[in-house]
Amino acid sequence: MQYEFTIIVPLFNEEENLLRVEQALSDYINKAIKMSSVLLVNDGSTDNSLTLIEEICSRQEHFRYISFDKNRGLSAAIKAGFDHAESPLIGYIDSDLQTDPEDFDLLLAEIGEYDLVTGVRGNRKDRFVKNISSKIANNIRRSFTNDGMEDTGCPLKVIKAEYALNIPMFQGLHRFLPAMILLQEGTVKQVPVRHYPRLAGTPKYHLWNRLGGPLVDCFAYLWMKKKYINYKIEKKG
Repeated sequence: MQYEFTIIVPLFNEEENLLRVEQALSDYINKAIKMSSVLLVNDGSTDNSLTLIEEICSRQEHFRYISFDKNRGLSAAIKAGFDHAESPLIGYIDSDLQTDPEDFDLLLAEIGEYDLVTGVRGNRKDRFVKNISSKIANNIRRSFTNDGMEDTGCPLKVIKAEYALNIPMFQGLHRFLPAMILLQEGTVKQVPVRHYPRLAGTPKYHLWNRLGGPLVDCFAYLWMKKKYINYKIEKKG
């Protein structure tokens, strides 16, 4: 089957959420505006996630998975998803389902003239500390990248595969996906999406890896921007 759109779901120790993920994404792809599939990326979970993933993929025709040998981090899981997707468009959503898969259609409606479309979470349902630390981190990152993005951490994105595969990923770079598209002279757009409280599982990020880590990554991004190779072929023969 030739899919138009692959939804990557990185996950680490999310056994409490996986059946909800199955139901929500199965419901979505049955009525999505693009022929869609789901790629679950197990980032070395130590709970019962892998067993559940195998069961889900055995009964869902449009689901498949890859599983790491050990925990490698969110950026590695996203890169693996980019590398193993088999469609011209790639999406990304978190397994906590704090964003709604149905909002992918809002992003897909805009992707034609853009190379990456990212959600902006309105009326966020997170705790105060998480909201304020994310706001500070976004301001810091935006001052380094000048990408104009209000909410680069929103876990709902659609990107053209040709651009995704050209991103030189490193740990932490998932926060810089719009900036990396701009480095390729691509175009980006933000679209408001819905946001919900986390119903199950445990958040994997705390104050340090929302603030300290991204600040260090900003300097890595500046180095990469300076060294980045970009070219276009005008003729060949």
